[in-house]
Amino acid sequence: MLQTASRSDDLLLDEAAAHLASAGGKRFRPLLVLLASQFGTPGGPDVDKAAVVVELTHLATLYHDDVMDEADLRRGAPSANARWDNSIAILTGDYLFAAASILVSELGPDAVRIQAETFQRLVNGQIRETVDAPAGTDPIARYLDVLAEKTGSLIATSGRFGAMFSGARAEVVEAMTEFGEAIGMAFQLSDDLIDITSDAEDLGKATGTDLREGVHTLPMLFTLADPQADPELVSLLRSGPLVDADQHARALELLRASPGMIATRGVLDEYVERARRAVDVLPEGSAKDSLDALVDFMQVRSR
Repeated sequence: MLQTASRSDDLLLDEAAAHLASAGGKRFRPLLVLLASQFGTPGGPDVDKAAVVVELTHLATLYHDDVMDEADLRRGAPSANARWDNSIAILTGDYLFAAASILVSELGPDAVRIQAETFQRLVNGQIRETVDAPAGTDPIARYLDVLAEKTGSLIATSGRFGAMFSGARAEVVEAMTEFGEAIGMAFQLSDDLIDITSDAEDLGKATGTDLREGVHTLPMLFTLADPQADPELVSLLRSGPLVDADQHARALELLRASPGMIATRGVLDEYVERARRAVDVLPEGSAKDSLDALVDFMQVRSR
């Protein structure tokens, strides 16, 4: 259904639209739709459509993200902007958003509204990440807002759609929405930690990417906000992208031992507990057991 929904009569657009879908990926969002549907009547056509809607939306954001990030690779394959150009990548992302909109219109006005609100949050998050914050803005609160909007929003909608279109009870729909937002935040925060704590061999790619690109994630923001932080680390973080190998290695060493890492783990644990509380109200069964296992995994993922 994913391939069918994104097909185009134009050969170039058809190829470009299938490009990232064919490159693989975890498919976490549609899987969450299907898992959440187990709390109602699973297997219905509306559930399947909802799963495709969230994956099309996610794929569309990847095309746009790669243009803004000037990325050459996505999922181990050349990004659409690298294979073709920025215009093709942007238009393909737009096309996939349109395909998602057509499909969600078949699910009724409530689904259209939820999808529009989700899309709005995605764009808000991207804008907040792209432009400098107004003077006086708390950078930590703003960063968490960005994560909630860019990552948490669509995962929350995935859980919501799965429960909603399987006919699950209202309290289950609410719990799955809360679970999706919280687990999405936890996943992104654990990614921030893993980028700092892992070595390249374990991770399968270069570590300290955010430091190298001058991106301040939560451990770095906590460090910069701490008047007692190591002055050498603060100086390195404020110097911009750390492309010098020695400076990069030193910053990683100091950051791994910093209180900012402990503070970030504390925030991560808060979101893990939010996800756990959401799961606690769900009906017993294999679906709840799977969500419990996911929460347990997220608790230890970045340890």
